[in-house]
Amino acid sequence: MDLLNTLVDKGLRRESPTREEALAVLATSDDDVLDVVAAAGKVRRHWFGRRVKLNYLVNLKSGLCPEDCSYCSQRLGSKAEILKYTWLKPDQASAAAAAGVSGGAKRVCLVASGRGPTDRDVDRVSDTIRAIKEQDESVEVCACLGLLSDGQAERLREAGADAYNHNLNTSESTYGDITTTHTYADRVDTVNKAHAAGLSACSGLIAGMGESDEDLVDVVFALRELDPDSVPVNFLIPMEGTPLAKEWHLTPQRCLRILAMTRFVCPDVEVRIAGGREVHLRTMQPLALHLANSIFLGDYLTSEGQAGHTDLEMIADAGFEVEGAGEATLPEHRASVVRGGGCGSHEGGGGCGSHAGADGDADCGAQAGGEVCAPAPASTAPRPAEEPRTDLVAVRRRGAGTDLAPNA
Repeated sequence: MDLLNTLVDKGLRRESPTREEALAVLATSDDDVLDVVAAAGKVRRHWFGRRVKLNYLVNLKSGLCPEDCSYCSQRLGSKAEILKYTWLKPDQASAAAAAGVSGGAKRVCLVASGRGPTDRDVDRVSDTIRAIKEQDESVEVCACLGLLSDGQAERLREAGADAYNHNLNTSESTYGDITTTHTYADRVDTVNKAHAAGLSACSGLIAGMGESDEDLVDVVFALRELDPDSVPVNFLIPMEGTPLAKEWHLTPQRCLRILAMTRFVCPDVEVRIAGGREVHLRTMQPLALHLANSIFLGDYLTSEGQAGHTDLEMIADAGFEVEGAGEATLPEHRASVVRGGGCGSHEGGGGCGSHAGADGDADCGAQAGGEVCAPAPASTAPRPAEEPRTDLVAVRRRGAGTDLAPNA
């Protein structure tokens, strides 16, 4: 049985591939990329059908962050000419959220720059969550406020938050090369705090920062052990004025392989194509829908995405459908899990991590074809940089924090 058939069989059983198999997906050639998409697409359709969940970002506070994350245009010392503003009022934030919901978004993601919220900040965001829920109680609300202190996740949940996002971003071994003002362990701790409070955990990665295939596999396997319900896959947007402005290492085919590897490792999890899909996937975005079951609608935090109506047309033209507010995103076996107790009992030999959780449960973190056969060692040679497409990187000048209508 060849590599892709093996990975499909494992994905349908929720069984983890080996590290060697995951590396082999990333090492496949551009000639085999459609075979890889077809295989991972079979796993995606098994667990999520042809539904695409739409998410909408609201940047509650932009810029002036004291952290030094090299990829971020809001970082300390950033010279990127982004929007800078302090906290939106609850009515401003709920109006921005309403625009996304009217465009088809099922989840609203409330994001604020900074190391982490003060207790007063949690009060502000709690007021915003309540305002959004009063407007439409069916809307899922995810908060993304940085590192959490004890008790803050519980307060957000009491206010009505459904989820909390905090990305691992890259492998533990290379984390210090990207950020020095906090640690990888700090990020893991915040994801665990969200879990323990009963929030749906959302945690993902950023590809394209110069990492190796091994780094990508490391972070995706670490995410599997943390067991988030949502795994956003960001592709670095090289913003002028940031340390990684010259990092152009991604091709559309490379992005598809990364998404496929993530799907094989996290078969029954909401995999979301997040920032950078327009910049790096470009005209191959519809193929990525065969791998991921979730995208952001419209703009991002500090950069513009493609027009919201174009997102909707792309979904329809590719033969997919927007997930409705009344539809469950996650498969039943995941949706029924009580958060805080790990992932419960997974079928299959490689379902979870091996360390015990608070309740004693394991705390987890297509039609195949072509000539892809045995797992191959991942290439460690530097990949040629793609010709920079700075014309596709536009700073956000509309929506939250401006007087212009949002893109939704």
